[in-house]
This record gives sequence, structure tokens and C-alpha cells, in this order.
Amino acid sequence: MSTTVVQSRRGTRRRPKIEHLDITVLAGGPGAEREVSLNSGQAVEDALRRLGHNVERHDIGPGDLSALERPVDIVFIALHGEFGEDGAIQAILEQRGIAYTGSNAAASRQAMDKAAAKNRFVERGIPTPKYEIIDGRSVVGVESRFSVPAVLKPLSSGSSVDTTIVHTPQALRDMATALVERHGRGLVERCIRGPELTVGVLGHQALPVCEIRTRREFYDYQAKYVDDDTQYLFDLDLPPPLIERVQRLSLAAHRALGCRVFSRVDCMIDAATSEPYFLEVNTIPGFTSHSLVPKAAARLGISFDELCQRIIELSLDAA
Repeated sequence: MSTTVVQSRRGTRRRPKIEHLDITVLAGGPGAEREVSLNSGQAVEDALRRLGHNVERHDIGPGDLSALERPVDIVFIALHGEFGEDGAIQAILEQRGIAYTGSNAAASRQAMDKAAAKNRFVERGIPTPKYEIIDGRSVVGVESRFSVPAVLKPLSSGSSVDTTIVHTPQALRDMATALVERHGRGLVERCIRGPELTVGVLGHQALPVCEIRTRREFYDYQAKYVDDDTQYLFDLDLPPPLIERVQRLSLAAHRALGCRVFSRVDCMIDAATSEPYFLEVNTIPGFTSHSLVPKAAARLGISFDELCQRIIELSLDAA
């Protein structure tokens, strides 16, 4: 395998040339976002092949790691949610000394755990909606401690799976109980009404801010992956200083969790106060036709293929 000398903050080292790499794309996995992940993996595989790389795409899960037996220059992780975004596959790759794309295991675990991520936001002064962690004990009486409307969501899930907005105290009690029964723990969060924004991060740069508009009550799974009328707007009717603040804080949220290479940061703007509130950082955002990081990169003239290539180069530099 040919190499090239690279200068980085860690000194002089050698890495594979960025052309004609042997790459394994991991997609699918055991989680609830499996179908989305398969679509992402296919799109990434196609892009990397067009770039001239030697690519194989593999499904993977905790019980079958045979996909990692192929010698490669780097693994491109397109696994969303469980086993992919929670640091599990990253830890395995680190143990085996295999280079991979995106954030490391520690950052992935922290970003996937909404409680840990929100605690970190609070520590760093990054505004986030009022929240409470609920489990089998604390779910009792939650309707008396938290006003409605409120948002309920699992602590470690993506794509808005099992996320709901409740409007009455009884619905909060009933839905919170069901959430805890299903997931063990959950998050109840103040519902922010106003524009829903997302910001991609690539390297050390915040990409253009995107506003999401949907006919549904919020940007749920159907709006993300099924609906054709969900709008993604980059020409925003927001003051430039607010847009700049959202970008700056998005980059701060990415860094606060120790993320590297790329991510997508989600936030809401309170329509009454124009204050931004940050919800979460997604360390392996989607790579489908509906996905937002590719859309934002395209606003800067970065094609989908070039985005995949940049992620590989940045990941090799960070390894």
C-alpha cells in the first residue's frame, strides 16, 4: 500500500494516499434506523466508487463482525442509531487498530446519550430546553412537575423514533409511562415553538443553516424519510446576527461533546424571544436524498461525492 507523508498537530506521520483506497462501508445494523442506514450506505458506496475507490458495503451487528476481516485503509461508518452512533462499533474498530470515519467512541457515546449531551451543554453555557430524565421511579408524578406542551423522547435513539409532543397532563403521564416501559429511561423536555433549524459541521466549519418546515406537528420520522413536501430552506427570514450565533453555537456544541470530522446539530428558535435552544448533536447524520448535511454542503458548492471524500480525508488526518 503506497503512503504519503502528512503533517498534523500530532507530528509527521504516514497515511494511505487518498486516491484508490480500499474502503468498507458499514450500513444496516440492528437498530430502529436500519432502513435509513441501508439507504445511506448505498449512496456512500456509489459515491466512493465514482471517486475510484475500491469499495465493499457490508451489513454488521454485534453478533457478526465478519465485515471487519477485510483489510482496508478506512471504514466508512453509515450506521445510524444503535451500534453505529452510540460508540459501540467505534470502540471495536479502535481495539483492532482500524481507521474509521467520524467521531471517536467516547464522543459518540456522549452525543447519543441525550442526558449526557444536555448536561454537557449546560456546563458549556450552550442554551438547551428545560428537561428532566425519567425512569421507573421518577416518571411518577411527572405531569405535576412539568408543564405542557412537552416533548417526550428516548435517551438513545435517532430519527425521531418514539418521539412525541404531548398537550395534556394526562397524556404526559400516560405517554411518559409507556416510553419508560419501552426504553427503561426517557427524556421530557420543554416544547419550543418556532423555526426548527439544523446546522451541519464539516471539519472546523459550520455549514449554512437550514430551516425545516413540515406539515406535521414536528420533524418526525415520516417528515424526514417519507414525505415529499417537507421543505428545507437556506434563504432564511432570520436576522443575520441570529444566523451567525446559531452557527457559532452549533460549532460549540459539536466541540463540547468532543466530536470530530462532521456532525449535524439540531436547534429550535423560540418564536416569542428569538432565542436559540440546542437539542442534540448527531454524529452520523443521514446520507440519503432527504439528508441535510449533503444539502448544506451543496450550498457551498461541495458535491455529494466531494463531501464523502472530504470526510475520509478529515478522518484520516484525525486518526
